[in-house]
Amino acid sequence: MSERVRKQPGRCERALSEAYDTALLDLDGVVYAGGSVIEHAVASLSTARDGGMHLAYVTNNASRTPDAVADQLTGFGLPTAPTDVITSAQAVARLIAGQVPDGARVLAVGGEGLRVALRERGLVPVDSAEDDPAAVVQGFDPKLNWERLAEAAYAVQRGVPWFASNTDLTIPKERGIAPGNGALVEVVRTATGGTPQVVGKPETPMHRETVLRTGAQRPLVIGDRLDTDIEGAYNGGVDSLLVLTGVTTAAELLAAPPQHRPTYVDADLRGVLGPQPEVSGETDGGFGCGGWTASVRDGVLALDGDGAPLDGLRALCAAAWTAAGDGTCGADAGKALARLGL
Repeated sequence: MSERVRKQPGRCERALSEAYDTALLDLDGVVYAGGSVIEHAVASLSTARDGGMHLAYVTNNASRTPDAVADQLTGFGLPTAPTDVITSAQAVARLIAGQVPDGARVLAVGGEGLRVALRERGLVPVDSAEDDPAAVVQGFDPKLNWERLAEAAYAVQRGVPWFASNTDLTIPKERGIAPGNGALVEVVRTATGGTPQVVGKPETPMHRETVLRTGAQRPLVIGDRLDTDIEGAYNGGVDSLLVLTGVTTAAELLAAPPQHRPTYVDADLRGVLGPQPEVSGETDGGFGCGGWTASVRDGVLALDGDGAPLDGLRALCAAAWTAAGDGTCGADAGKALARLGL
């Protein structure tokens, strides 16, 4: 299980795919970006699955159904059943169903994935605040327009309980970083002054939904976002792997507060197939990994030695996270990261 205050990346002597029984994989920024698969993802996950690791795909994106996501992954060369896909739409539908009468109407401001999840819980999606909804829920929909957001605002202003599948402010796409569901939730919050109940990562209802549906005993959360994937693993008390194929930069990783620090870090999903190296404890003011030694000198992160860039980053994480815990400054890492090409 995860340490509550992690001061350096963890060590794993076996391949992660052998040490953990289930990979709880984020999608956007980990497996694909928009409609394009990320390099090494298919080959790495196929090898992990063939070795006995169960692959489950956990996404905050509530716009698509599990069937649609499974079809896309299968088309990429990763045969996937709909039951292997867990969405924030499923988690929020479970939460709503526990708070409203059976068969209640729910104003659904989102895509088909949200509507399908509500129907699976016996709820009735409606489109207007005039339909007397018992709840209003927002989920991501790339085709969402002003009229739909206005309906949500009207309902929230009348005191209707408000839910959100997730509050990710951004989402990675092929052309760059685009606004996510959180940005749309903020539109309604600005109009109403209300606060929704949120279930997506990093909130615990999403982790509970995932464990219920996968039956994972030794799960490893794999993601690209510190504030959703990694914090969600922290909240759930499980280990995590951050891959640098999505929105998180090396500089952001070094500045991460305790709840955003992953157990492991790697460049991409190839990291699942191997062990994770040891970061040596602090000696003479420095932390070592591979051929690198990282330390904080006069409030600046310094890096000496040579070797694989990821080992240098792991050593820098240990120096920065320890310095943060000691109350010293170690935020200026520009020169050290430039040496690593990160």
